[in-house]
Amino acid sequence: MTNPVRPVVSVGAVVFKNNAVLLVKRKNPPCQDEWAIPGGKVQTGETLQQAAEREILEETGITILAKDSIYTFDLIESDENNNILFHYVIIDLEADYLSGNIQASDDALESCWASNDDARNMNINNSTRELLKKKYNFSF
Repeated sequence: MTNPVRPVVSVGAVVFKNNAVLLVKRKNPPCQDEWAIPGGKVQTGETLQQAAEREILEETGITILAKDSIYTFDLIESDENNNILFHYVIIDLEADYLSGNIQASDDALESCWASNDDARNMNINNSTRELLKKKYNFSF
């Protein structure tokens, strides 16, 4: 794998329905096989909100209304020789659930609505854990 030329801007959407957060189990690296906030890369010409709405529809089959940014972080992953494999700048947006039934597709192996109790027993990636703790008082 070649080193990235520059960081990639990505979005996630934090969506709640009936006190449960929308999560996906990632199919591909980084964070493969871990549960996370769904999202993906911002395409040229898209706003953050448009990218989040598109990505959530592609990954989960649901329609959302993306709102403001609530959490921003870097996801940097290196190999054993300290070569950078991934560098994403991820901007998580708050979003409202509008319609649809979740069904994993695209980059997601699985998708679900997870309550705080559910989340305690899931392999959730560190960034998602921090977000859910800081912003939504989840306890792990």
